[in-house]
Amino acid sequence: MMESGAPLCHTCGEQVGHDANGDLFVACHECNYHICKSCFEYEIKEGRKVCLRCGSPYDENLLDDVEKKGSGNQSTMASHLNNSPDVGIHARHISSVSTVDSEMNDEYGNPIWKNRVESWKDKKNKKKKSNTKPETEPAQVPPEQQMEEKPSAEASEPLSIVYPIPRNKLTPYRAVIIMRLIILGLFFHYRITNPVDSAFGLWLTSVICEIWFAFSWVLDQFPKWKPVNRETFIERLSARYEREGEPSQLAAVDFFVSTVDPLKEPPLITANTVLSILAVDYPVDKVSCYVSDDGAAMLTFESLVETAEFARKWVPFCKKFSIEPRAPEFYFSQKIDYLKDKVQPSFVKERRAMKRDYEEYKVRVNALVAKAQKTPDEGWTMQDGTPWPGNNTRDHPGMIQVFLGNTGARDIEGNELPRLVYVSREKRPGYQHHKKAGAENALVRVSAVLTNAPYILNLDCDHYVNNSKAVREAMCILMDPQVGRDVCYVQFPQRFDGIDRSDRYANRNIVFFDVNMKGLDGIQGPMYVGTGCVFNRQALYGYGPPSMPRLRKGKESSSCFSCCCPTKKKPAQDPAEVYRDAKREDLNAAIFNLTEIDNYDEYERSMLISQLSFEKTFGLSSVFIESTLMENGGVPESANSSTLIKEAIHVIGCGFEEKTEWGKEIGWIYGSVTEDILSGFKMHCRGWRSIYCMPVRPAFKGSAPINLSDRLHQVLRWALGSVEIFFSRHCPFWYGYGGGRLKWLQRLAYINTIVYPFTSLPLIAYCTIPAVCLLTGKFIIPTLSNLASMLFLGLFISIIVTAVLELRWSGVSIEDLWRNEQFWVIGGVSAHLFAVFQGFLKMLAGIDTNFTVTAKAADDTEFGELYMVKWTTLLIPPTTLLIINIVGVVAGFSDALNKGYEAWGPLFGKVFFAFWVILHLYPFLKGLMGRQNRTPTIVVLWSVLLASVFSLVWVKINPFVNKVDNTLAGETCISIDC
Repeated sequence: MMESGAPLCHTCGEQVGHDANGDLFVACHECNYHICKSCFEYEIKEGRKVCLRCGSPYDENLLDDVEKKGSGNQSTMASHLNNSPDVGIHARHISSVSTVDSEMNDEYGNPIWKNRVESWKDKKNKKKKSNTKPETEPAQVPPEQQMEEKPSAEASEPLSIVYPIPRNKLTPYRAVIIMRLIILGLFFHYRITNPVDSAFGLWLTSVICEIWFAFSWVLDQFPKWKPVNRETFIERLSARYEREGEPSQLAAVDFFVSTVDPLKEPPLITANTVLSILAVDYPVDKVSCYVSDDGAAMLTFESLVETAEFARKWVPFCKKFSIEPRAPEFYFSQKIDYLKDKVQPSFVKERRAMKRDYEEYKVRVNALVAKAQKTPDEGWTMQDGTPWPGNNTRDHPGMIQVFLGNTGARDIEGNELPRLVYVSREKRPGYQHHKKAGAENALVRVSAVLTNAPYILNLDCDHYVNNSKAVREAMCILMDPQVGRDVCYVQFPQRFDGIDRSDRYANRNIVFFDVNMKGLDGIQGPMYVGTGCVFNRQALYGYGPPSMPRLRKGKESSSCFSCCCPTKKKPAQDPAEVYRDAKREDLNAAIFNLTEIDNYDEYERSMLISQLSFEKTFGLSSVFIESTLMENGGVPESANSSTLIKEAIHVIGCGFEEKTEWGKEIGWIYGSVTEDILSGFKMHCRGWRSIYCMPVRPAFKGSAPINLSDRLHQVLRWALGSVEIFFSRHCPFWYGYGGGRLKWLQRLAYINTIVYPFTSLPLIAYCTIPAVCLLTGKFIIPTLSNLASMLFLGLFISIIVTAVLELRWSGVSIEDLWRNEQFWVIGGVSAHLFAVFQGFLKMLAGIDTNFTVTAKAADDTEFGELYMVKWTTLLIPPTTLLIINIVGVVAGFSDALNKGYEAWGPLFGKVFFAFWVILHLYPFLKGLMGRQNRTPTIVVLWSVLLASVFSLVWVKINPFVNKVDNTLAGETCISIDC
């Protein structure tokens, strides 16, 4: 099956098969949706005569063939699955596993594993023959099983659907984009053909800046060409996978929560995230929560001990009364009527008791925090008197502690609780640990050994579960056989608590999450944003999607591929890429044979794994390697818990990733502080797609820095990560062209994410130009004709109409759009500028510059942090721009007053652009002044100094003013009668 490259049916998972002519069976010629004959016949008999994907009617010839069969062929999909002689355990079509450079051939060039696999097949076939009953005694299938095997109408219904944006909203939007492109072309033609000779330097600078802005607009605009909305059906998910009286068939999920420093990331916040996970509306035996303590802090460990104890009371309370959210801190702080929709008489009494228990729990945790403020000279000591292993945060062994689970403590009602696991990976001097990405990869390996859930949900320690059914929302996509096979992850939008009402610094990122991400969902899927994401574990292992067609090697291309894609021509591949794909195909076939054979002993298994050199890809752990071959997850029932814990300790060793593909092709990818963008980009390059899920009730909520300095440093980190990707081998400009798996609009979106910091250079120049024009009396635009005036007017109108139509289909408010525009300028002239210089320093000289922040006192009121002023060098450039533009406006008006009426006309255009800069920087000015105008003196001094120096140098050089002939000036002076 793997060698033929035949696609699999999206309904039952079997091969599609061939028609009477020997060609690949195709039911829908519009979208080539893969569906086998049996499923197609079942759909027709159920009255569904249109394609499940695109809605186009099926071919009439195929419909006639099904009707001719009549009652003579009543085979159902279930009988097809049971009686087909070719049915086996289907292997994943792994199109892009990590590159394996080890030798897998013998001295004659044949695969080493081939003979061993064939011998095992023979042994398996002999056993089957010996157990085969005579044909006259067919196996009796219980009627209950027959009922289960026959698909119901409800089971065939999709678990999620896509709602395209209505045409009456999308068509005008696209038309205006095209018109804006045309107007931009005419605009640049006019600007380039009409230079300003009296201020040529200013004119040339402005034109270069405008061309870059247009390029950035194209990168940002066209990935929003095909936005979509989605809807999930949780009820259908329950009906399909949670039948009454049967064990739940929902897939298991491993939750990852990562934290580093408990003094900067309060343990109480992390504990609320953990409690909200333990109380999710999902089968308890399917949930495991792994907490990564990358700082090896005893405070984090002890707070988890308290959290596990409190969870025994909190989890049953949440599930009994179906409360939302299930993070106690945020539930009890809600300013709403908590009695709404509550009908149980005991609710008030139990809620009051639970709130008292939570307050006592908070006191205990806060006492631990207070105790941890000062570290003892001899280090921390545990309750049994032994030293805490993590006293040296840079040199300590790996630590794992399982708190809850099927063998641990139960809740106060005697029910099982989800598993809670504390993990602190080993750290030793001389090893590169790769910060958050390395911690996440350690959790991937630990969870694979202990629980091995097929799906992983990662959260930051300050992002709690706000919607207890969020996991079910994701499963409606990942477990949908029509959609989920090729989905690498489901990304939820980020929503935040504690942000000021006006959202002064655009912390909510509404435009990005409600506009850009919807646009990407209509292409190849949203980007991974670091939290609130449910992964397919197989995608993290470097595998490609199951339905991805094989890459052809020379003349061995299958006819199936040309049938499926008759009109597409794949781009020519690089020879190195062809060689890597050839090696991967050999490994794919080996994995298929390994999963199909079940009659071999442990020695043979270990020999095969060794011969295939899985160790060079995944590391030296046979238990972990075996877990990667389990597409549906799970651990062997015979596995010993103590043995698994030892193996888990082994896989989080600091040297485990040495000479493997971890961080290169597997797991979270290393090489950038924004590992989220890089990891998602690699998955999309392999052919996976992602899905954007926006439930009515936000799935997760977190906290965001509302203080100006902290917000700028957050943006600085993101921008620096983009610059690092730009200078790496994973740059979207040149990476991932082999195979044509990354769509072009998706590539444009990724290019936009790495080039946007460089916009700071033309932006800061463009924001300086208005002040220069006002101080020198020059302008970047010549006197406008009527045609040029219409061109400028058309450009401004197209910009406004594009924004209005975008608001119309996205539902974003105009205030959110304006805040986003303002902070684009604020971040561009500060954090993005520093990120570019820091990226150049890191690339050229290996200098890693850190910008420290010193906090000052804040008011102890609501949003008091909003008014805190922290000294940071990021504040200097925007402050300088504000001062010189304000000075320029004053100077311009003074000059116009002296020159008279004729000077007011040219002044209008210059002042307009200066006010454009000031209005965009106004939130920055408000944040800088604080509540009581408490601006740090050093900021004012540096800004005034730079502005003064700039002005004095400008007056001295006077570069854009025409030089006056000294001889002519002298003659003029002589002729003056003093």
